[in-house]
Amino acid sequence: MENGFALGRVALEHKRLYRVWSEYGELLCELSGKLSFGAESRDDLPAVGDWVALKLRKDEQRGTIQAVLPRFSKFSRKTAGNAAEEQIVAANIDTVFIVNSLNDDLNVRRIERYLLLAWESGANPAIILSKADLCANLSECVQAVEAIAFGVPVIPVSVFEETGIEELSSFLVPGNTIALMGSSGVGKSSLINYLAGTDNQKVHGIRKADHKGRHTTTHRELVLLENGTILVDTPGMRELQLWEADGGLAESFSDIEAAAANCRFRDCLHENEPGCAVEQAIKDGEFPEERLDSYKKLLRELAYLDKKLDKKAQSAEKQRWKKVNKQIRQANKNKNR
Repeated sequence: MENGFALGRVALEHKRLYRVWSEYGELLCELSGKLSFGAESRDDLPAVGDWVALKLRKDEQRGTIQAVLPRFSKFSRKTAGNAAEEQIVAANIDTVFIVNSLNDDLNVRRIERYLLLAWESGANPAIILSKADLCANLSECVQAVEAIAFGVPVIPVSVFEETGIEELSSFLVPGNTIALMGSSGVGKSSLINYLAGTDNQKVHGIRKADHKGRHTTTHRELVLLENGTILVDTPGMRELQLWEADGGLAESFSDIEAAAANCRFRDCLHENEPGCAVEQAIKDGEFPEERLDSYKKLLRELAYLDKKLDKKAQSAEKQRWKKVNKQIRQANKNKNR
């Protein structure tokens, strides 16, 4: 303990109450008034994986979170709905496991979205193709994913047959924090149970009617493995809206951006312009047209988000100056009395 504060790490969040790991054991913590009321956005509040400064009440196994320490990475998405708000899924993560099941719901376009946000997070992504025992054309599926995941490990895994687990061992090192991201029912909880050697995480299967998953995990939570690796279990994401992912776009679509650099016109939209190197690359079979469509769609989403964030910033600035002017008028009024 230094300067009256202890160090802890947020393991679980539930309605402004937090389970925090510390050298004094697991503590139930709330936010200090200063931190709660001084937060200008959700980004200022603790998220699962955050390191925090605590005031302890050891006799009660409780504490008060006084401050959130600087993050070296965070996986964020836009909150569901129309509001332009950030939701931090996990913080201070070293690796993102993008988990997708090898059934009829395998979707490389969805994996592209996860890769985009994973690169933007500051962590390194790896793609885990779960339920490999259910896949009749494994090599074709792996090749389809590798085609959109340049330099990213693609690992088919079957917990049932215990295959692919050894390839995960390079990530499972003491002190490494790994967040598992993916849709409902893709096998995140099953994989965590296997690696942890427990059945703590509830497991549901995939609906036979549409091969979609069912929600299993209902909250984000840290899970400590015996060797000191930390896993972050997350709820399935039915909706993965982008959040400030310009840098991740260049990483995820390096093939398209490299081709675009050779277009005749710098402002080429890749829509039948003369000398379009991107359209030529599609004709040459370097990548499919669907990938370009996905790239354009993600660009439109980011442009729309930027516009909403800009309007929100303008509104906040307007309200701030209203408040300042009100304070000035009140001060002048008191002065003239």
